[in-house]
Amino acid sequence: MLRDDLRTLWTEPRPPDAPARMWRDWALLAAGLAGVVLEAALRENVVWRPVAVVFAAWLCLLPLWRRTRPLATVTLAFGSVILLQVASLVAAAREPVGLYTGAVVLVLVYALLRWGSGREIVLGGVVVLATCALCSATDETPVVENLVGFVFLLLPGVVGAAVRFRVTARERLLEQVRSREREQLARELHDTVAHHVSAMVIIAQAGRVLADTDPSAAVEALEGVEEEGARTLEEMRAMVATLRDRGVGAELAPPAGVADLERLVRTPGGRLRVDLGLDGELDALPPAVDAAVYRIVQESVTNALRHAVDATELVVRVAAERHSVRVSVRDDGRRTGRGRDGYGLAGLRERATLLGGTLRAGPGVDRGWNVEAELPRARSGSGVHSRPRR
Repeated sequence: MLRDDLRTLWTEPRPPDAPARMWRDWALLAAGLAGVVLEAALRENVVWRPVAVVFAAWLCLLPLWRRTRPLATVTLAFGSVILLQVASLVAAAREPVGLYTGAVVLVLVYALLRWGSGREIVLGGVVVLATCALCSATDETPVVENLVGFVFLLLPGVVGAAVRFRVTARERLLEQVRSREREQLARELHDTVAHHVSAMVIIAQAGRVLADTDPSAAVEALEGVEEEGARTLEEMRAMVATLRDRGVGAELAPPAGVADLERLVRTPGGRLRVDLGLDGELDALPPAVDAAVYRIVQESVTNALRHAVDATELVVRVAAERHSVRVSVRDDGRRTGRGRDGYGLAGLRERATLLGGTLRAGPGVDRGWNVEAELPRARSGSGVHSRPRR
């Protein structure tokens, strides 16, 4: 088991999308160099002052590459410590060489565990341990103090590993949410195709019965089959290319859509007054868009009921334009300093993206929380069919 764990650690890849440099990196560099200048000017017991200043400035520069080159920066930093320690032994320096500002290496230890691959973590850990062992063997510092210093050096690495685990766990949860949303889209696609194919079979059967007695009716039946097939292909085209072949089965039940919004917002037990406004031609939406509009409103209403502090009203607007459908949900709750952008909205973003649209969520200008989405409509003509209201 230990061998398997070590093999898993060794093959662990780097976290994706590591940022190169940020504004706080330059702030850290400026603070470190300022500390070097002040310490070199004010401290009187600095051994080998020019060497110590150059060494500390070198350590302050290395964090600029700590995310993209975590192993290289740790090796250069602690390798420099080893060389300086050996040089001080050879020259028999009366006190340790270096400035307190060299503690910036703690940032490199954090970055190694946070951004390094498993192989880099193992090799970098060996370098750190070798440096600590050499310093402990050559210094006259008591063993207890050396152990305390070693633990203090490892703390940033523990923090980096914890942050990495937390981010990885959140990414996995988000991926599960996206997968569930794709599965739901696959179910809705299954329902749509089953509906149209069933209609095509019925029309074809009727045309075969009437072919001998009424050829014109048979021709009309063929036209009906062609129309249903065109509608099915139009509705599938927006989703099939982005969905994996999961083989998901589903019952032949149409998903909820715009026609069900009035029932949704008037469900008893809600503490908010919901103002629902529907504008434009909303009866001829493709089933995928129709269901997406309902899901966006449903998730937004649920979030408002759960998290909107002191909210009294929820405004829901669905407007159909020529080429798109716009959805807006706003509440008048009090700001609490904590966002409500959870995994449900992450799934809705995935759905909107798969349909070629966008979804934005965030705090309002003065109060409350706003959710706005824009979804493209299908092309006009035979590609769009009416969905009966229920």
